[in-house]
Amino acid sequence: MSARRSSGADRPTFTEQARHQQLIEATIDSIATRGYPATSLAAIAEQAGVSKAAVLYHYASKDKLTEATLAHVLDRFMAYVSERVEREDDPRGALVAYVRAMIGYQQANRRHVRVIVEMLLDDQGGTKLKMPGSHDTGGRWQGLAALLTAGQEAGAFREFDTRTVALAIGGAIDGVIAHWLVHPELGLDAASEELVAFTLLAVER
Repeated sequence: MSARRSSGADRPTFTEQARHQQLIEATIDSIATRGYPATSLAAIAEQAGVSKAAVLYHYASKDKLTEATLAHVLDRFMAYVSERVEREDDPRGALVAYVRAMIGYQQANRRHVRVIVEMLLDDQGGTKLKMPGSHDTGGRWQGLAALLTAGQEAGAFREFDTRTVALAIGGAIDGVIAHWLVHPELGLDAASEELVAFTLLAVER
């Protein structure tokens, strides 16, 4: 199969797409094992089994590559959650699916969680955000607030400020995951069900 561009000068070829994916996976592995500060272009090249020059051919800097990696991780994460939420026919089921999917994806993709944590938190214990609100990327609270609003309009949920409650639910999920990263003995399956109960108590009439 030809590797020529199929349409438009800006569309990457199949070969380029494969190389981008290889470099992103190598970046995920490097950040997950070394941490973000120690993940250099040379380290990524070594992880991918290519030269540093080959990395620079596709990404002009570490920042460009790690930004693409974070975007890839967040896109995969949100697609997983959205798919499971959209299977549900009622607001309550959609909210339960959201909580379970948020926990389930992170449980199954610990490397991806490390990328998010390493890139959005500072280096001093991983507790201070580099930019306030930066953990709530990709319209995350807005999507959850929309689920809550749908539940209110259907008469399934009580009246409340959806932004505040969406942020509180998101914060609870983040808190459980942050504890699990340090204490992997925490049973996330049981924790997920506790978060479901916590969420429903917060929103139902």
